[in-house]
Amino acid sequence: MLSRRDFLAGAVAALSAPVTAAAEQSGGLPRIGFLFYGSSGPAPEIEAFRKGLAEAGYIDAQNVAIEYRFASGRPERLPELATQLVALRPGVIVAPGTPAAVASKQATGEIPIVFVGVADAVGSGLAASFARPTANITGLTSNSAQLGGKRLEFLKAVAPKASRIAVLYNPGDSSNVLASKELEQSAPALGLTLQRVEVRKPAEFESAFAAMARQHSQALFGAAGLLTTPHPDVLVHLAAKARIPAIWGERQFVESGGLMSYAADFYDQLRRSATYVDKILKGPSRAIFRSSSQRSWTWSSISRRPGRSASRSRHRCCCRPSA
Repeated sequence: MLSRRDFLAGAVAALSAPVTAAAEQSGGLPRIGFLFYGSSGPAPEIEAFRKGLAEAGYIDAQNVAIEYRFASGRPERLPELATQLVALRPGVIVAPGTPAAVASKQATGEIPIVFVGVADAVGSGLAASFARPTANITGLTSNSAQLGGKRLEFLKAVAPKASRIAVLYNPGDSSNVLASKELEQSAPALGLTLQRVEVRKPAEFESAFAAMARQHSQALFGAAGLLTTPHPDVLVHLAAKARIPAIWGERQFVESGGLMSYAADFYDQLRRSATYVDKILKGPSRAIFRSSSQRSWTWSSISRRPGRSASRSRHRCCCRPSA
């Protein structure tokens, strides 16, 4: 059985009366800030969050006001945008991804923050620990010690003779470093040797695959992050050109034609983050949200049959925590 885990960790504390009052100054509606690394316009991330809000009974411009700030793929803009949101005094800020969450935390120690899809909340400084959550932050994190092993098992299944596995990652991205460490823990038991291939900017993608060819890499794990996730088409094309089987860190790569992925369901996390937003907006002046052991991972693959067009499949496997 596939093992997967979504840790909901952190805390929301010190929700003062002045914050609540300011949050309701947008036409008398509660105000939500949404700090997004992507661009304005239709996006599955925003659609998932709005779906979660609707399930909780909130409709934008009817009984809640959502203030969006878009970084357009430029993480260096996130601190300034977070400051803009804080100035609006929303009742809560939703921050998908580690950079947005860190920027929000640096911008305010008072307004509650709900982070989503953070790989290492403790390592990134968003939470002191899962056992003793503090400060004004809560959220959903995708870290799992067993994830690296499952990814390598999937690669072995499609490339049973492979022994040299390239790991395409950005050493400046803490989530990529964590994913690499998880793979290292599992590789020896599977008889695999990992070959780290670093990339720090999109201009290095082609040279990275050239390095894989020189190292005779036989399969690939591509880490997802702010560097790679905006460019799934380019990376999937390079992997296909190199004829190297690859498993990716997010399902967006499969949606761009990649072979397979195994990762936290980021869209489902965004949908469920609305539950935290609802609790914060409705909650008393002080609220603490403890961690949850609900598990949620998504396996995505693309299959091609002779004479048929490619078809994508996504399988969600939920495992209840043991007593």
